[in-house]
Amino acid sequence: MQVNPSAVVVQSEAERLRARVAWLYHIENYTQNDIASQLGINRVMVVRLLAEARRRNEVRVTISSTLSEMTALERQLETHYGIGKVIVAPFADADGDPTKVIAAAAGALISSLMHSGMVVGVGWGRTLYNTLPFIAGAALDDFRVVSLLGGISAARRFNPAEFAWQFAELFKGEGFLVTAPAVVDSPETKHALLERCGLAAIFEMADKLDVALLSVGGISALTTSYRTGYLSEADRRSLMDAGAVGDILYNFIDKEGRLVDHEVNARVISVSLERLRRTPERVLISGGPEKLHALRASISTIKPTIFVTDEQTAGALLQLRPVD
Repeated sequence: MQVNPSAVVVQSEAERLRARVAWLYHIENYTQNDIASQLGINRVMVVRLLAEARRRNEVRVTISSTLSEMTALERQLETHYGIGKVIVAPFADADGDPTKVIAAAAGALISSLMHSGMVVGVGWGRTLYNTLPFIAGAALDDFRVVSLLGGISAARRFNPAEFAWQFAELFKGEGFLVTAPAVVDSPETKHALLERCGLAAIFEMADKLDVALLSVGGISALTTSYRTGYLSEADRRSLMDAGAVGDILYNFIDKEGRLVDHEVNARVISVSLERLRRTPERVLISGGPEKLHALRASISTIKPTIFVTDEQTAGALLQLRPVD
């Protein structure tokens, strides 16, 4: 258990008390009753303050031991798909949502990868957004974060711009956002935005990335991407008819990892898959049964150097043949 002093900006007596309670409980191992007696408060308040500290991300849990079963799965996936490093998060519920466990594992990894002088490209989605509480931020010099696609106006917390901004804030870095929708009405509008509104310069930064943090979107159900209004149910069905199994940054791909021949792909404001493949460190963070074939295709097309997923997804991917 780690109490993150930098996460606590002490501005009031209430904040001082919460920080002291968290320290005594997690660092000095006092019982809740001992803390209540020592600070002259009741035990119920101690419980509430501890819960509030966790909610505010002032306390983080780190587990350093490894599980041999997960290690075996990781090695098998690395060999099966030719990936440099695989991290598999334990997850026993075959029908459950693995987002939180994948995010926790990815947060620890991301914390270890970041350092001063980096240019980091970030995608979007629920899994990436959920990594934020698990990332140990730091004040890094000359640290830049580039959003790799346009905005999703109705996605609320999962908006690409919001994630990129919060991620940059964690490391006291600069954020570069794409001030345009993720999907526009025509290829002509896309061209005009890129060439006349300065967006091309943002995407050119993708040629200088050190790390890209990416997730995969499935297409078999009405997930976040399709509820935003940019892609309708008719679009989804049309993309599936064209062979799409999912997307990377709204680049819709087929089961072999190739861009599908569909007009939506000509209207997307995002970094191309070709540019992504040139990034030295490509981290793919995703899982879940609805994304299985999209993940297999994505591994083929972006060739991640690191892949973070869950136990159930890892086992299912091993049953699939890699794309030739």
